[in-house]
Amino acid sequence: MFGTFCAVNDVSLDIQKGEFLTLLGPSGSGKTTLLMMIAGFLDITSGDISLDSETLIGVPPEKRNFGMVFQGYALFPHMTVRDNIGYALSVRKTPKAEIDIRVEEMLELVQLQSFADRKPNQLSGGQQQRVALARALCFSPPVLLLDEPLGALDKKLRVEVQEQLKDIHRRVGTTFIYVTHDQEEALSMSDRVVIMRDGAIEQIGSPKELYEKPESKFSAGFLGKSNFLYLEDGTYALRPEKIDIAAEGAGAAPRMTGKVRSVTYFGSIQRVMVETDEAGELEVDVDNWRNPTSFRAGQNVDLMWEDHAAVMLQRSED
Repeated sequence: MFGTFCAVNDVSLDIQKGEFLTLLGPSGSGKTTLLMMIAGFLDITSGDISLDSETLIGVPPEKRNFGMVFQGYALFPHMTVRDNIGYALSVRKTPKAEIDIRVEEMLELVQLQSFADRKPNQLSGGQQQRVALARALCFSPPVLLLDEPLGALDKKLRVEVQEQLKDIHRRVGTTFIYVTHDQEEALSMSDRVVIMRDGAIEQIGSPKELYEKPESKFSAGFLGKSNFLYLEDGTYALRPEKIDIAAEGAGAAPRMTGKVRSVTYFGSIQRVMVETDEAGELEVDVDNWRNPTSFRAGQNVDLMWEDHAAVMLQRSED
């Protein structure tokens, strides 16, 4: 609670050991607040947080022994990469010989052996992020909490570091709890995704489950893109890439016909916006390799899709 505002409400979540779990949602959905509660930086007003059946209520952050990685990295600018990574062990009074061994293991894990004696300002953003990750893992925490750790990176570098992060998770086996608002990040990295909305859990599942079988209009619209069909028996979500499109009269048994409003070229796909009488404007993503046809604004087209492509939503409220 923040005054009378409830930031997280009635959240029940069981995270498996070694799981890569992502909290996904828009700004204000409660995902970072929930992470800060797990970390111990925010108190909860009711309920419990436990690790291996032992309550963490009343346990201060430093005693929870969780690793943390933030968007800003928070590296010590006056320390080398080696000293930054070993810092958590040094404050725990770990013998120097043991620290040296562990730091070398972490440098190898994040592939920064040749950068060990550099300062943070001599590193790229992606390298700094890997140093922060190595520092957080160096003392072998049972849980690693990551709050938008790739937010400061450009798109190409984000994709590269996503792959590295997923590989590191697989190799160390630590439980990762990851916060992001980026859909692609959540889909590509997670074992399970928790979609949050207004401080509550909207839906939990594997990336495939959430993408293929969204339960609500919010889930379908936030994780990927969806067209919504309002039929007599309910609301359906239909992904743009699951619609086939052809020039008028060329489609086999079209479900709808329409007129192209706009076409946007993205290299691998064309995004075709089609105005229909039955469903209003529909987005169709055309695979340019499989369907090299060039569509144009004003063109009449046929739209087709398989029965199973449209998923009935259990909750259709906005």
